[in-house]
Amino acid sequence: MTRLRRCLGALMLDATSGVDVVVVDNGTPEPLDNIKADFPFVRFVTEDTKGAASARNRGVRETDAEAFAFLDADCIPAPGWLAAAESAADKSDIVGGGIDVFDETPPPRTGAQAFETVFAFNYRYYAEKKGFSVTANLVTSRRVFEAVGPFIDGVSEDEEWCWRARRKGFQLALDEDMRVSHPTRSDWAALERKWRRLTREMFELHLTRNGLGARFIWGLRALAMPASALAHLPRLVFSSKLASPGERLRGAMTLIRLRMKRAVWMLRQAFGGTI
Repeated sequence: MTRLRRCLGALMLDATSGVDVVVVDNGTPEPLDNIKADFPFVRFVTEDTKGAASARNRGVRETDAEAFAFLDADCIPAPGWLAAAESAADKSDIVGGGIDVFDETPPPRTGAQAFETVFAFNYRYYAEKKGFSVTANLVTSRRVFEAVGPFIDGVSEDEEWCWRARRKGFQLALDEDMRVSHPTRSDWAALERKWRRLTREMFELHLTRNGLGARFIWGLRALAMPASALAHLPRLVFSSKLASPGERLRGAMTLIRLRMKRAVWMLRQAFGGTI
């Protein structure tokens, strides 16, 4: 609940008059009574179907607003985020914002934190090269959302939804003024959980897009994973974001370990197994 309280506290620093702020509880194990009391102008609703896509869809259904600004509960919106989001809604059909990362624990960084400091949320590449924005910081309109349809659970819902939107002719833009910060994963266990989920979701999206031969292509990508670790190693080793040789070494070991794990997971998927 610390992260949600931090998120709402930062959001409330902006002018929220006329803004319908909706928090979707998607199975939080702790009671939200204290947070509800501290943020009386926020509406809290419960969505029993697990998954980020279902939670976002529920949030859309709960409001009659003409524009939506999606924000994850573990993100911290920068000062002026709401104003930037409102302005962004007039700039394009879909607008993604900037995402910075920060550590929740004191230095030195763990391997997971070093890895995420360098590689997590490459939002410019996503928007400019892959044609999507993560829904942790995304603005669109009701008109666009109703034309595209809801988010779909079980796939990379942000990439898949933006893909459908672009196929319908809607445009995606990037607005660097609309910024949030997201905590890095603090240890290997948290990083592994994240990438197991992402690998499952990316595989399902890959199957829907590629049809016959999809598993064979996925297997080839799996075999390329170890080499990709070496290709990305210089970016980590020479990153100015890391403070010491120890952080670079731990980050490098995490990069190699994760790419090897992903290779195994993807090969299992290619041959019909689960991860």
